[in-house]
Amino acid sequence: MRGKTVLITGADGGIGRHTVQGIALQGAHVIMACIDARKAGPVRDEISWQTRNEHIDVMQLDLASQDDIRRFAAEFTTGHEILDVLINNAGVFSLQRLETEDGLERTIGVNYFGHYLLTHLLLPLLRKAGRARIINVASNAYKQASLDQDDLQTRSGYTGMKAYSLSKLAVILFTQELAERLRATGITANAVHPGHAATGIWNMWEHPAWYQRCALMLMRLFLLPPEQAAAASVYLACSDEVDGVSGTYFSQQKPAAVRSKYATIAARKKLWSISRELTRAEWEF
Repeated sequence: MRGKTVLITGADGGIGRHTVQGIALQGAHVIMACIDARKAGPVRDEISWQTRNEHIDVMQLDLASQDDIRRFAAEFTTGHEILDVLINNAGVFSLQRLETEDGLERTIGVNYFGHYLLTHLLLPLLRKAGRARIINVASNAYKQASLDQDDLQTRSGYTGMKAYSLSKLAVILFTQELAERLRATGITANAVHPGHAATGIWNMWEHPAWYQRCALMLMRLFLLPPEQAAAASVYLACSDEVDGVSGTYFSQQKPAAVRSKYATIAARKKLWSISRELTRAEWEF
C-alpha cells in the first residue's frame, strides 16, 4: 500500500481507528475524516507512533451537513491528486428521531446519504487512481429493515433499530447499484458487515441508569473487539484476493448473500433516484 492514498470516515474511534492502524501498517498515506479534528489529533499521533507511519492526516468532516461534505470534498480535491481507497465507515445510532441540518432523519442522513454524496464528489479522484476501491461499512442488521421508499426518513413509527437497519440496507443497495454503474471504470465497490463490535455506537443513553449500564456491560460480552472487526475493511482495502471483485456483500472477510426481499434491481434504482434528488448529486458515468 506504499504510495497509495486512503480516506476513512469516522476514523478516530472504534472500528475506524483500528482500520486506520491496520492500513497505516501497510505504509499507505491515510486521511482520517472526523467530525472533531481536534479530538482526532491525539489519535492520529498515537497511531503514527505505533505504526511508524508519518503519513497520516486528519481532516474535519460532518456527514450530517451536505454543505460541509461539499466543503470537505473541495478541500480534499485541492490537496490530493488521486484517491486509491475510500472507506465509508462512519456510523451513528439514535434512540430518538433527530434530523440533520438538511432535514433528513439523522441516522440514514449520516450512515447513507452523507456517504452517497461524499462518494459522488470524490469519484473524479477515484477515477484518476485507476483500479480504486470503495468500501461501504454495512451491517447484517439490514435483515431487519423494512424499505418504504416513501418514508426513508422514518417519520412513521420511529425506533432506533428501525432507522439503523434501514440505513444499512440502503448502504448495501447503493453499493450494488454503484458497482454496476462503475463496471467499465476499473473502480470496485463492496459492502461489508464487520461483525458487531464493542464501539461507542452502543452508548445510546446520555445519562444511563444503572440497569442500562448493566445492559451495556452484558452486551459487550458478546461483541467483537473493534480491532477484530476492523480486519474486514483492512482486508478489502489491501488484499490482492479481492482485486476486481465488485458489487459484493462481505460478512467479515467472506462473501455472503444479501437476504432481503427488498434487494431488487428496481428497489436500488428507485433509491438511487431519490438519493440523487435529496443530495443534488449530478453523477456522470
